[in-house]
Amino acid sequence: MPDVQPWARVVGDVNVRVRRGAWYRVSRLMQEWVLLDVNDRSVSVPRINVEIVTTRPEHWSVVERPYDAVDLPIKWGLRYAVCPRCSRRAQIDGHPMEMQCLGCKGLFQVRLP
Repeated sequence: MPDVQPWARVVGDVNVRVRRGAWYRVSRLMQEWVLLDVNDRSVSVPRINVEIVTTRPEHWSVVERPYDAVDLPIKWGLRYAVCPRCSRRAQIDGHPMEMQCLGCKGLFQVRLP
C-alpha cells in the first residue's frame, strides 16, 4: 500500500503566511505544528489552525474575508472562494453549485458553509 501524503489548509481568521483556503501538501506532522510545502519551501503552521485530509479535495474552499485582507476587491463582500487546483481566489456571486476557475480553467463544485 502506498504512503498517503496528507493535505492541509488554514482555517479561521488567522494570518500564518499562507493563503487561507488553499490546499498544501503536508511535509511533516508534529504534535503542535504542521510543516506545509508552500511553493517549494517549508512553512510551519500551528496544527490547531489547519484542516488535514488524506486526499486533496476537488471543490472550491469558501473563505470568510480576513480582517487583514490584502489584494481582495471590496466588492467581493464578506467571502470569496479559493480554487482547489491552482489556489486562485474568486468572487462568489449568489449561491452557485459550481464555478469555473479563470486561472486553471477547472470546473469545480462549490460547497458553501
